[in-house]
Formats: sequence, structure tokens, C-alpha cells
Amino acid sequence: MDLNTIWSAALTLITTLIGFTIKEKFAELKRLDILLNKTREELARDYTTNAEVQRITDHIDQRFNRLEAKIDQLIQKG
Repeated sequence: MDLNTIWSAALTLITTLIGFTIKEKFAELKRLDILLNKTREELARDYTTNAEVQRITDHIDQRFNRLEAKIDQLIQKG
């Protein structure tokens, strides 16, 4: 075997290893990107929007206002 064949084989092996490593890293990066997107979807599903919070707060305020009115009526009767 001459030196040129050995050098070509070594370069081929190194290039193949580098290519394989890069391919694996990109596959892992894609997997992490998919997991991150799923996590974002789950978080968005678990939290409420500002409009929902405002609607619930308004509903609670109305309930407290009615309760205050009933307490005032009881105080005035007593």
C-alpha cells in the first residue's frame, strides 16, 4: 500500500465520522425542538387568558356585591 491510499482511507474515515456525528447532532436538535414545541402547547393549554381571568373576576365581584347587599339588609332589619 502506498502512502496516498492510506491518506485517502484516513481522510474518508475521518470525514465519515464527522458526517455521522453532525447527522446525529441535528437529529437530536430536531427531537429537542419537537419536545419544546409540545411543552409550549401544554403550557398554553394549562394557563388561562386575560379575558377569562377578567370574566371570572367580574363574576366573583357580582357575587360579592349581592352578598354585601344581603348582609346590609340583615343589618337594617336587626
